[in-house]
Amino acid sequence: MTLADYLLLIATLSIWSLLLINVILIIAGYIYYMKIEGAEPPTIKGETPFVSIMVPAHNEGIVIVKTVEALLRLNYPHDRYEIIVINDNSSDNSADLLQGIQLKHPERLLTIINTDGITGGKGKSNALNLGFKQAQGELIAIYDADNTPERNALQYLVAELTHDPSLGAVVGKFRTRNRDATLLTRFINIETLSFQWMAQAGRWQLFKLCTIPGTNFILRRSIIEAIGGWDVKALAEDTEISFRIYTMGYRIKFQPKAVTWEQEPQTISVWFRQRTRWVKGNVYVILKNLPLLFDPKARKIRFDLLYFLAIYFLLLTSLVVSDTILILNIFGYIHTTLAGFSGLLWLLAIVLFIVGTFITITTEKGEMSVENLGIIALMYVTYAQMWMVVAAYGLVMYIRETLLKREAKWYKTERFK
Repeated sequence: MTLADYLLLIATLSIWSLLLINVILIIAGYIYYMKIEGAEPPTIKGETPFVSIMVPAHNEGIVIVKTVEALLRLNYPHDRYEIIVINDNSSDNSADLLQGIQLKHPERLLTIINTDGITGGKGKSNALNLGFKQAQGELIAIYDADNTPERNALQYLVAELTHDPSLGAVVGKFRTRNRDATLLTRFINIETLSFQWMAQAGRWQLFKLCTIPGTNFILRRSIIEAIGGWDVKALAEDTEISFRIYTMGYRIKFQPKAVTWEQEPQTISVWFRQRTRWVKGNVYVILKNLPLLFDPKARKIRFDLLYFLAIYFLLLTSLVVSDTILILNIFGYIHTTLAGFSGLLWLLAIVLFIVGTFITITTEKGEMSVENLGIIALMYVTYAQMWMVVAAYGLVMYIRETLLKREAKWYKTERFK
């Protein structure tokens, strides 16, 4: 066997190992979804806790009114929750729009924090820390500025915490409200349902582990006080705070009945910048928490660390290596005897990708269609390859910024009307 053969064999085995792990998560996630589907929605145990809902917002005039109005309509006692919008150094009409909502609902607990370039404009974590200083709730809920949560979302999240003191946080599910806007949003809708939420469900079912997303979640005030707030250096503040909750001995549960609808990027350029920020943020979290792999007290969360390491390092490297070798083999620059075998496994991987992804979206009403089956097939040869590019780019940019000691800049996802 040549060096190319060995490299291709290692890359292929790595890719298929991760594919099989994904299959296991899909099966476990599907089981969890079926259990939740047949169960009664959770109800709040004991006295209704007071909740502070925080909404960080920077130049969100296009979406902020719809979001705050949705939060005001939540099916939760109006005197038992407050809404704090951190209008973070916005240069659009957000301040005027928010003031208009306050005047329209003077009886509601709605606080607007307007920051400038000195006090704000430093990213989501900083905005959340500013909001937390004024929060009164024993529980803290976070929603992004482009969200329209369903009326029972907050109630379901709170109910889970009141039933289980071992839970530090509970996360809900977000859906794509502009899924039919472009082909890209159709891809993102499927990605969200399959590779984010089904993986969350599977990890909870198997390991009682879950990662906080950027929105539609609730956590205990005491946790934020104990850890000193959100890490302002973290671009992926949601993943970062998840690991800190883990290390405190708490669990994070996934409750898919708590749903919010959010706007997703409609253009490649906006998507690319958003996902680059995600990659850089997650790499920061992985490296920050790498010592936990060798900490006996953190053995329960090793799967998540290894999972993130595998996705952002092993899978990415294996895909690049295998694709490069196969292309060079086709053009005759190198020779590998495993090209045919690897090609067969590649075709099987495509089938597995299409079938597995389609099974996961059948849990949602209206998603099981022949059209979506075609979208998934197209997704493999386009969107999945785009992910590989953005993951590689984000990793390179993180290394470059670290070596040059440049401060990571927060990119705010652009909104669409």
